[in-house]
Amino acid sequence: MTALPRSTVHLALALIGGAALTLTPTTAAHARPAPTVQGPTERITLSPTADPTTSQTITWRGDHGDTALVRYAPADDPEQTRDVQAHISTEAAGTYYTATLTGLTPATAYDYRVGDGDTTLSDTHTFTTAAPDDTPFDFLYFGDIQNDITDDAAPVIRAALDAEPDAALAVHAGDLINTSTNDTQWAEWYDAFGTATGSINHLAAPGNHEYSGATLSPQWTGQFPTPGNGPTSGADLPETVYHTDYQGVRFVVLNSNYRNAAPLNRDAWLREQARWLDQALTDNPNEWTVVTFHHPVFSNSPGRDNGPLRQAWLQVLEEHDVDLVLQGHDHSYSRGNLTEHHTDDPAVQTGPVYAVSVTGPKMYDAGDTNWTDNDAEARVQATDTQTYQSIEVDGTTLKYQARTIDGQIIDAFTIVKDDQGKTVTDRL
Repeated sequence: MTALPRSTVHLALALIGGAALTLTPTTAAHARPAPTVQGPTERITLSPTADPTTSQTITWRGDHGDTALVRYAPADDPEQTRDVQAHISTEAAGTYYTATLTGLTPATAYDYRVGDGDTTLSDTHTFTTAAPDDTPFDFLYFGDIQNDITDDAAPVIRAALDAEPDAALAVHAGDLINTSTNDTQWAEWYDAFGTATGSINHLAAPGNHEYSGATLSPQWTGQFPTPGNGPTSGADLPETVYHTDYQGVRFVVLNSNYRNAAPLNRDAWLREQARWLDQALTDNPNEWTVVTFHHPVFSNSPGRDNGPLRQAWLQVLEEHDVDLVLQGHDHSYSRGNLTEHHTDDPAVQTGPVYAVSVTGPKMYDAGDTNWTDNDAEARVQATDTQTYQSIEVDGTTLKYQARTIDGQIIDAFTIVKDDQGKTVTDRL
C-alpha cells in the first residue's frame, strides 16, 4: 500500500457524537541522547521476569568469553556489591549475554554495570524493582517504529521519554525495525532510546518485519528474552509469548505472525496461544490486564483483515474483559470496541478497548470497514500521524492518552472500575 506524504500531518478524529478535527502540528526538536555503546559492551536491555518485584533480567552484546557478569548494588548502599554470572544466549548476530538477578528487594533502585569484571565494565545504569502492591505507575506504548528510525521515529521516542521520565515500562507492538537481519537498523533503534533500554523494562511483541520468511530475527532472543512462562510448544512461541505482573497489572505478550511463523497448521498455532492466554487470564490475580501483539483484531487499513487471528483470540479477550489490547501493523491510529458494549451515553462504553498505533513515519490510509463488518466500531481514527501513548494506572483507574511529538492529545479515555462494574469514558 502506498505511504502517504509526511510534509503535513493530517489528523481526523471520528469520535462518537463528535465532529472531525484536523490539526497541523509544528516540528519539535529533541536532543539526541548518548548511544548505549560503552566500549566493548552495547545494547544493554532490561527484560521483565515473571516477578519483577524481586528479580530482573539484563541482556547485552559484547565479547567477554565465559567471564561475563553483572555487578550490582543497591543505589543507596554501593558497598553491598554483588556479581552475577551471565550466560551466552545467542551468537547468531554477535555474542549476546543474559543474566537474571534474584533475591532483590521490592521497590528498590539498583545501580549496575555489565562486562567481564576485570578489564571491561560498562557505564553505570540504574533500574528499580516493582513494588509488591498496586502502587501507581505510568507506562509507554509504541506502535511500529520500523522506518527512518534516526531521522523520523527517534524524535517521537525522545518526546515520549521526555514527557514521561518516570515511565516504568515500554510496550512495543511489533515492527521495531524494518529488516529482521539488519544490524544497522537495530543499532538505530537502540540509539533512539538511549540509556532507557537499560533503565526500564521493555515488553516487545514481534511483528512481521522481525521475520524473514519463517525465521525470527537472529537478534530477537538475545535482546528480548522471555521469563519462560509462555507456551512450551509451537514455532517460536516459547521465545516470544509470556506474561509478567507489575503493580496491579498483568501484561501479556502474544505472537500474531501466523503468516510468517506458524507451522503448516496455522489455526493450531493460534489456538495454542488462545489456550495459553485463557489460562493466563484465568489465573490473573491483578486488577488490570494489558495484552499486546502486532496484527490488529480489527484492521484499520482498507483491504486488510486478520480473520484467523480474530476467530482464535477475540472470544478469549472478550470473555476475560481484557482492559487494553495494544496493536500495530496498520500504520495509522485507531481505538474502538465491540458495538455490544454501547451504553446510553455515547461517550461511554464497557468491555475491552482495542488500539492500533504507529510511532514511525510510514503511513497508510485508514477506514472502519473491517470494524463495522465484525460488529465493532472505531471510536477514533487518525491518519498520517505519528504517536506515542502514555498510560497511567492508579488503583481502580486507568488513564490513556495518545500524543504527537508536540504533545498534542489526539485521543484520550479513562477506565474506572467500581461497584457498578467497568466503564470506559472518552475524554478529549
